[in-house]
Amino acid sequence: MSDIPVPAFAGVTGGMDPAGWDALARDHFYSSVNWLRFCAGDRGITTGGLHLEAPGAGTVAVPVTAVRSIGNPFYQWDRILGEAGLPSPGPSGLLVGAHRGYQASILASPGITREQAAKELLGSLEDLAGELAAVGAEGLGPAGASNGRGAGTVPTVAMFLSTPDVVALRAAGVQAMPVALQPDAWIPLPEDGGWDEWLGSLPSKRRAGMIRRDRRNFLEVGYEIVHTTLGECYLQAAHLLACTERRYGHDADVEDLAESIRIQSEALGADARVLLLRRPGEDPVGYCLYYMWGDTLYLRAAGFDYDRLAGAAEYFNLVYYIPVIIARENGMRWLHAGIEAAEAKVLRGAELRPLWMLDLSRDSVLADRGDDVRAYNAGMVARWGESSPAVAKALARDLWDPFC
Repeated sequence: MSDIPVPAFAGVTGGMDPAGWDALARDHFYSSVNWLRFCAGDRGITTGGLHLEAPGAGTVAVPVTAVRSIGNPFYQWDRILGEAGLPSPGPSGLLVGAHRGYQASILASPGITREQAAKELLGSLEDLAGELAAVGAEGLGPAGASNGRGAGTVPTVAMFLSTPDVVALRAAGVQAMPVALQPDAWIPLPEDGGWDEWLGSLPSKRRAGMIRRDRRNFLEVGYEIVHTTLGECYLQAAHLLACTERRYGHDADVEDLAESIRIQSEALGADARVLLLRRPGEDPVGYCLYYMWGDTLYLRAAGFDYDRLAGAAEYFNLVYYIPVIIARENGMRWLHAGIEAAEAKVLRGAELRPLWMLDLSRDSVLADRGDDVRAYNAGMVARWGESSPAVAKALARDLWDPFC
């Protein structure tokens, strides 16, 4: 039960019927009810949902999160803005979107334009921020003079928005310029056919040849793939994820990871699908967690026991190639590969779409810093492009350029 006496936090959908909410989230897995239920298990966070009826048109909605503190650095807007040399509304407040998944989306009934939905939501979000300030929700109190905001308001920040949603919100009255966060990797899949047709759709024969070689080497080892659910293997997944975290210099407590993965498995049930990689009769050496929602297969997590791998492109096979086959068998049109490791994803056909932070507050501290934000965004895009020629070509420039 929520500790915030505001209707939007009466459960993860703000009291809306879960089936109705999921009908709105038809193309957006990270706004779905069960994903939000998983998110609701974290400390320092209260998950809710804002929804309203658009006159004569249907329903619009968006997940909302009351953030007192957050451990994931990708969601720490105060830190991100500080490192960018930009003013911040403070570290706590109302997050528009879930605090996991790296995607926030405006949800609307068919027939409601994105622009209409944004206009309806923006006024309601402002009202919600006022309600939170009025009830004095602990840890979400009015921002003080130190960050330049007036009294009586709670910062309202959307994280990981798409360009179309940013454009719609700014058309609805948002004054701040969006701040670039990360490139988001989407691998398109052919409408017809399977593996061979996907290889033929790649932008170069060299990449297709590299992938064929990866696949051939992998098959020669004699691994077997076990299809299961996260609930059936969460302890094994925690061990393998800890191996990967430690390989990249991160602290990893297996018991903590196991508990988080168990909560995810309970919230998502059979939708939390896992590929386990092992030699016959042995413990797994790798796992990949994925979800299928709408027309997209979402890659979520992976882990490997590196000391036991054969050096046969296990990562690329388990995380990309086998999911491509599964996605096409199920009629999926996209493989969502998410943020980070952009070059590896681009070499397997990904396009890189922007994800943005947008301060929705009427008195945003970024409202008069548009030129500075544009310069920061342009610098980030330039650095990503300079990281490799393949990444530079994969950046969806028509989606980045409006705010650079």
